[in-house]
Amino acid sequence: MLLNAKPKTPMSFWLIAVISLLWNLFGCYDYLMSKLAPASYFASMGMNAESAAYMAKLPGWLTAFWALGVWGSLLGSLLLIARSRQAAPAFALSLLGLAVSQLAQAFWLHPPQAAPVGLTLVIWSALVFFLIYARSMAAKGVLR
Repeated sequence: MLLNAKPKTPMSFWLIAVISLLWNLFGCYDYLMSKLAPASYFASMGMNAESAAYMAKLPGWLTAFWALGVWGSLLGSLLLIARSRQAAPAFALSLLGLAVSQLAQAFWLHPPQAAPVGLTLVIWSALVFFLIYARSMAAKGVLR
């Protein structure tokens, strides 16, 4: 056995990496549309006028954490595809952005129309999974 042998990248790694990229691209699309064409986008998403006005007036610090969550996840996915060990820290930063933005809205800002609980659980589950997966692949030597 060679001492410097690199572990083989499992086929499932590429499947999960591409799924993470596609999943996080939707988050980026949602963020961009919320900023570039909010009125038509929010209407297409079924938001009422009060919720659209709430989103338009999000504090800058909250928007920054939302951006950290969204763009951190995209970066994590790209780093995962590049087989970089930095994917896990990127997903961890994204999780911080998600936690701060969602906790602030749940306990402080109280949006008029909350996101469905099921959707929120799926978002959290996906991000936690991608973080754990990236750490696992780094520990196995698949990520460099």
